[in-house]
Amino acid sequence: MAKEWAKPFYSSSAWKKCRKAYIDSVFNLCERCGESKERMIVHHKTYLTKRNINNLNITLNHELLELLCQDCHNREHHGEDKGMREGFGFDANGNLIKVD
Repeated sequence: MAKEWAKPFYSSSAWKKCRKAYIDSVFNLCERCGESKERMIVHHKTYLTKRNINNLNITLNHELLELLCQDCHNREHHGEDKGMREGFGFDANGNLIKVD
């Protein structure tokens, strides 16, 4: 789930347009494993912070984005140890969910 200070950015029309354009530009394929899955996340290679959230050269820059499936995104943030029981994961908003 997005941190409270980041929610206005992630709900902005600028982010939604950038996100869609980026997904289209990489043909909705995970840039690490090459698969297209139900849960895909546009990942910021430069992690967003309170200090850089308003810097459009970071937040909306296609060169600093990467499309990841949920599994690859979890590995990015949690390594190979997902830190959770089998059958659970996170949705695009970071909420814990049961997965097949």
